[in-house]
Amino acid sequence: MKPVKNFSLDTFTIKSIGFFLGIFFFVAIWIFVDFSPQYYNAKLVSAVAALMATWWIFEPVPLAATSLIPLILFPMLGIVSASDVAPEYMNSTIMLFVGGFIIAIAMEKWNLHKRIALSVILLFGNSPSKIIFGFMVASGFISMWISNTATCLMVLPIGLSIIYKVENEFGKENTKDFSKSLMLAIAYSCTIGGIATLIGTPPNLIFQRMYKINFPNEPMIKFSEWMVFGVPLAVVMMIVTWLILTKVVYRFDSGLVLNKNIIRDEKNKLGEMTYEEKGVLVVFFVTAILWIFRSDLDLGSFTIPGWSGLFPSMAFIDDSTVAIFMALILFLIPCGSNSNKFYFLLQHDDIAKVPWDIVLLFGGGFALADGFVKSGLSKLIGQEFSGLSGLPIILLLVIICTIVVFTSELTSNSAQTTVILPVLASLAIETGIDPLTLMIPATFSVSLAFMMPVGTPPNAIVFGSHKLSVWDMVKAGFLLNIIGIILVILLSKIFFV
Repeated sequence: MKPVKNFSLDTFTIKSIGFFLGIFFFVAIWIFVDFSPQYYNAKLVSAVAALMATWWIFEPVPLAATSLIPLILFPMLGIVSASDVAPEYMNSTIMLFVGGFIIAIAMEKWNLHKRIALSVILLFGNSPSKIIFGFMVASGFISMWISNTATCLMVLPIGLSIIYKVENEFGKENTKDFSKSLMLAIAYSCTIGGIATLIGTPPNLIFQRMYKINFPNEPMIKFSEWMVFGVPLAVVMMIVTWLILTKVVYRFDSGLVLNKNIIRDEKNKLGEMTYEEKGVLVVFFVTAILWIFRSDLDLGSFTIPGWSGLFPSMAFIDDSTVAIFMALILFLIPCGSNSNKFYFLLQHDDIAKVPWDIVLLFGGGFALADGFVKSGLSKLIGQEFSGLSGLPIILLLVIICTIVVFTSELTSNSAQTTVILPVLASLAIETGIDPLTLMIPATFSVSLAFMMPVGTPPNAIVFGSHKLSVWDMVKAGFLLNIIGIILVILLSKIFFV
């Protein structure tokens, strides 16, 4: 019991330090920093930002609770009125997340995600590297549409069941490299899959809203537009990760051949595809199609007209409209009755499964970003960074991506995205650089935390399997961090520079 007690004490001490450190930064900036009378509100916003960033890093209070601070301090300090702050906590970007997560809840409720994963894995061969690739494809695809944390929690037991069977057949010593590689493959592919779509991981949606706040006259990045550069990066990163895990860091005995019947038995336990699964699958595919073809798709030689053009005001419809509409349908499709009561694919109690704490975290970040713009702090920061305008864009991207990737190993990805994107927006304005050139690479980089167990939730989940040491994750993760930075910069050069 002693180690647990000591760990708790240390954690409490660190959180306490973070609590008072945040208050210290807030008071010190408010009293001692002078941005000139013209930027008095900017000074106040920077004090609030320092408080929130410190508390987000140390988590002396839950992240969601810290996210409520703008609702209190912005009106009290005369920065932004309460009626202007509150809408940032429930906007179209947040509704896109809510709708997407409700669809994900339906997939999990009826085990559709597990059937998809097992079916994909069965498509591949029975060598260790092919089985690992199958797990990566399944995990990556599912995490494009639902939480990468939920995906990892679902796929991990399947991976562990295979590891236990293989260990019994070939011995733990002969299969330890396979076990480590499979665990890392599941975690990394869940993270990588989230890069591919706007709803795949919270930082992507945070970017979309931050871009709209800082550049209100620019059109919002659409679901299909994000996939144009998100999917290629995810695919290349997935292949590179597979090669690193199976050919470089870990090498398997050629005599190690796995029995695919293990996977087949797991799938057989699910039985025939149920009516409920089919209903959720139809909703899922229709949602994806509606997202992709919502607005006109310019393919160069011809253009596919978007379906939103059929309505009177095409600009009024966005991806959140689709997400909420399809989520609502899940509550309207009956799937049975009992005692004269109809049951539907989703019931009223399923709403409680939406991670409302993440919704509040989004809202707090958006409110803070709005304060940056309205107080003039964004402009002030941009002026301070104007000296970087002489640097080549590629060198600037190397600096930004490297800092973001390695700091994301120790901080909340969502909180870090919330803090860094307004700064980069300001830098882009002052230097005359296209803001997408800086903001999108930074958003991708936040998700490339492969080295530490605390870097992302999937890392922590597989580390809890006790099949890995920290060093196992570091030696594979460091390589992938560096490769990820290179790939993000190359992608940026192709699409934005």
